[in-house]
Amino acid sequence: MKRIARYIAAAVFGGLTVMLLCAAYTSEAIRRSRQLCSGTDICIKDSLKNRFVTSEAILSYIVTTCGNPVGKPVDSLNIAWIEKRADEQSAVKKSEVYLTRDGVLHIDIIQREPLLRFQKDSIGFYADEDGYLFPLQSASVARVPVIDGNIPINAGNRYKGRPQSRWEQEWTDKIVNLVKYMRDSGIWIENTAQIHVDRKGDLILVPLHGKERFRFGQPVSVKEKFRKIGLYYTAILPEKGEGYYSTVDLRYDGQIICRK
Repeated sequence: MKRIARYIAAAVFGGLTVMLLCAAYTSEAIRRSRQLCSGTDICIKDSLKNRFVTSEAILSYIVTTCGNPVGKPVDSLNIAWIEKRADEQSAVKKSEVYLTRDGVLHIDIIQREPLLRFQKDSIGFYADEDGYLFPLQSASVARVPVIDGNIPINAGNRYKGRPQSRWEQEWTDKIVNLVKYMRDSGIWIENTAQIHVDRKGDLILVPLHGKERFRFGQPVSVKEKFRKIGLYYTAILPEKGEGYYSTVDLRYDGQIICRK
């Protein structure tokens, strides 16, 4: 009998718990159906790094594409749709949209961080560490290495996304790896004024100081080629003197070919 009584008590307790949960859920649903969006809070998480995106621009785009959320019932707001619209901004890498109990719509933004800039005649665009291309931003200019000249990427001023063809993607990835190596070395990125792509597709590195032009060739064997540049500065330049050579060719295995 005691066992049966325990079973009955457990069943009654379980039923009461379910009823209470249902009542709480119903109460919350009623509260949300009556609650209006009281405001917006847009936070640019990495604004100290880049200033491509402003909270005003994000809010203006959301209002234009989704309508003004303020004053609308909170349960009528399509959070996923608003988040998708925020992600459409070219310099936005990821957004997170959510509502708090006070009815405030929060939009947290993480910007794309450019690693380098491609300049193809009058067309310019950034690439991040993932090889994702996105337009230059009128609100701010990033201080990153510029690769100009015969850029083999079919992209316009407003293009965003990975390069279109597999070959373009592979070439972009090689350039990205080159610039990352230069950055991580702690010396090459600060002492290179320009990276030019000539008509043959070879890279020409222009140092910040000196008249030498380093013919790098294709963006492969990066570590070995920079080892050669280091060897030029430590062994060849001290012997011949500054300004003696104008071209230093790094393209051939085991050779550094210097020309006046």
